[in-house]
Amino acid sequence: MNQKKYTPQEIESKWQEIWAKDKIYETHDPLPGQEKYYVLDMFPYPSGEGLHVGHPKGYVYTDIIARYQRLLGKEVLHPMGLDSFGSPAENYAIKKGIHPSTVIDKNSARFYQQLAMFGFSYDWSRQIRTSDPEYYKWTQWIFLRLWENGLAYEDHKPINWCPSCKTGIANEEVVGGKCERCGTPVTKKKIRQWVLKIREYADKLLAGLDDLDWPEPIKQMQRNWIGRSEGADIEFKILNFKFKINVFTTRPDTLFGATFMCLAPENEIIKNITTADHQNEVNQ
Repeated sequence: MNQKKYTPQEIESKWQEIWAKDKIYETHDPLPGQEKYYVLDMFPYPSGEGLHVGHPKGYVYTDIIARYQRLLGKEVLHPMGLDSFGSPAENYAIKKGIHPSTVIDKNSARFYQQLAMFGFSYDWSRQIRTSDPEYYKWTQWIFLRLWENGLAYEDHKPINWCPSCKTGIANEEVVGGKCERCGTPVTKKKIRQWVLKIREYADKLLAGLDDLDWPEPIKQMQRNWIGRSEGADIEFKILNFKFKINVFTTRPDTLFGATFMCLAPENEIIKNITTADHQNEVNQ
């Protein structure tokens, strides 16, 4: 028996070139009576030199699903893109001292090259990069609709602020109270920013989860993230002060057993009730 050694570099590249030439994974209008199926991955963000092992770990599973649904005769849409608009790309550009657009162009080419090497069944004719004007013009359009309908407003809210990098950073980028990039202690800083009234849709978001064909643990994570609960707002008077503390509780019947209450450091009341001899202690 004549056995031929499997050489991925030759065989994979050969067939990937044929697949790309024949456009076998491009999505078309479904035939009459043909069912459609949409498989969407979480787009990677080009904040580094290339993919890490966590990316293909997830993409392998969704590609299996896409291929399986095609075998069932469905017209499958399986796109890929890059989440290149936001703090990860900006922080990487700051780290390298290069303009974000230059970094994104360079890293995007590398990311797409690596994704292609895996042979995933993506429709590359529909690739999306969120930093492209042709894409984010629609996010701007959506924002304007929210603003016109009173669902977007300006407010002063605290953010994680790195005084060294002079930028706001996400919670995930704060490690041990310090900036993940430069190691500087992170502070809280109030800035004027746009806020969306997501809570206006809490009930609809919760109800919509019941109809999703998702694993129950994932749906429960979403319910926990929405965090809807029913209870009552209770006002407590402070002895010798004009201020009141507003507390939300799901069990107002247990208030008679309360022995103390705790305020978050950023609560506006703190600065009004803190005595001079404890000011430094509170500030820390």
